[in-house]
Amino acid sequence: MSAPTATAGDAPMTHRQTLEALSGLLLVLFVAMLSGTVVSTALPKIIGALNGSQTQYTWVVTATLLTATATTPVWGKLADLFNKKLLVQIAIVVFLVGSVIAGFAQTAGQLIAARAFQGIGVGGLQALVQVAIAAMIPPRERGRYNGYLGGVMAVATVGGPLLGGLIVDTSWLGWRWCFFVGVPVAAIALVLLQFTLRLPTARRENVKIDYLGATLIAAGVSVLLIWISFVDDSFAWLSWQSAAMVGGSVALLALAVRVESRAEEPVVPLDLVRQRTTALAILGSLAVGMAMFGGAVFLGQYFQIGRGYSPTEAGLLTIPMMAGVLGSSIIAGRLITRTGKIKPYIVFGAIVLVIGFALLGTIDHETSLVLVGAAMFIVGVGVGMTMQNLVLAVQNTVSLRDIGAASSTVAFFRSLGGTIGVSVLGAVLARRVTDQITTDLSAAGIPTSGSAGAGSLNLDAMPAAVQQIVRAAYGDATGHIFLISAAIAVVGVIAAVLLKPVGLRSSLDLPDPARSTAVGADAVDGAPALDQVTGDVPVREVPARR
Repeated sequence: MSAPTATAGDAPMTHRQTLEALSGLLLVLFVAMLSGTVVSTALPKIIGALNGSQTQYTWVVTATLLTATATTPVWGKLADLFNKKLLVQIAIVVFLVGSVIAGFAQTAGQLIAARAFQGIGVGGLQALVQVAIAAMIPPRERGRYNGYLGGVMAVATVGGPLLGGLIVDTSWLGWRWCFFVGVPVAAIALVLLQFTLRLPTARRENVKIDYLGATLIAAGVSVLLIWISFVDDSFAWLSWQSAAMVGGSVALLALAVRVESRAEEPVVPLDLVRQRTTALAILGSLAVGMAMFGGAVFLGQYFQIGRGYSPTEAGLLTIPMMAGVLGSSIIAGRLITRTGKIKPYIVFGAIVLVIGFALLGTIDHETSLVLVGAAMFIVGVGVGMTMQNLVLAVQNTVSLRDIGAASSTVAFFRSLGGTIGVSVLGAVLARRVTDQITTDLSAAGIPTSGSAGAGSLNLDAMPAAVQQIVRAAYGDATGHIFLISAAIAVVGVIAAVLLKPVGLRSSLDLPDPARSTAVGADAVDGAPALDQVTGDVPVREVPARR
């Protein structure tokens, strides 16, 4: 029996009903994103307890990112074909099972496998939560709710390391609770959504799922991410391994494009990707993801290794960024709902993001924490005004039946950009740290053989003189990473400027004749009461496609 549905033609959900359903969606999205960030400050203890290697250390994080990124477009397409509520619940169950298995892992290999399985659920939740919100709230009103969504993502992204530090620093908890902590919260969200979530269900006969295209996309992305994870560590950038993996990835993705262009129900509809708004949103999300995730990951390392703070203290020091994202997400969301315009806020946020990273690019191991905190706050403001609004811009131009594919495509590229950013910037950081440590040790007359290298995490076991050199190397090199992040974020500014200004529609779905017009329409001067997609095409409420 299908779940209760609410189509555009039925009685709309009240504000209270929307908030009740939204609370469950945001709750499960929070724990899904938290699962990826909570381990960042706990990994040294986790790998030490499981007697893991440095390679396994990296893969505890990479395994989740890889499966989440690779499966995101598949979940999105399934949401366009099947019951969205049921898919959300399936993703929650997958996440719960993966979390429990990870918490009971006895070896590093078991933990990596559990994290990979957990990532399948995380990828589903990251895509499906936004799809569910788009299916029950019109774009014009969605700006206000996207503020809450951005705030939750910010708290999970920045607050995860703080929670992880508190867990590992609390003797009666232990590192396994980094995986168990989200289980009861996700279970509560599962029950809550069963009673509160009402979404339109498209009943379609003779559905054909493009399994070949989905497999090729997942395989191509996986090979690319595996290469990024190992390059400059296990093998060089210019090597036969790199050529084989990059060439293989390109070949698989090229074949995927060919398959998708001919499939009746493509996982990633190419006609959507070719639309100007979607293409620019993808480019902007890729840049924002690389800059945001790639830059933010190294802040915790900067505070712990470069400045000597504990995991808990490092988490507390990232609060300014969390405050910036939370505040700007809510304020920008309400302004977007009031004005019906979205491009000005995306452009402003993209520019602010570049400024914030440029300021962080000036830090070293002695920079005032006030300056670091101010720069982090500015970065947070930029992220809060761009990340979710790029998704909203795309959702406004597509029909309800394509919401899943459109939303997950943007989320996919943002996640892909984040994974690439973490790996590439991490490789650059490691190289600079190694060179600086070697140079400084030689200048101080300390033998480099047997001394701590760039990858060492146990500073307490080092002599005081070596500790100071290592901390200075990490602190000084991190600024360079943020300068690269600023340069990457400039691409996001260009994409935002090229977006066509379009008024947000007030209906859940597009009428067929307006679909093509919505993509290319020019700006409109909308008032709060306007119900339009563009200046000359009125939008009426229409039933969801069956």
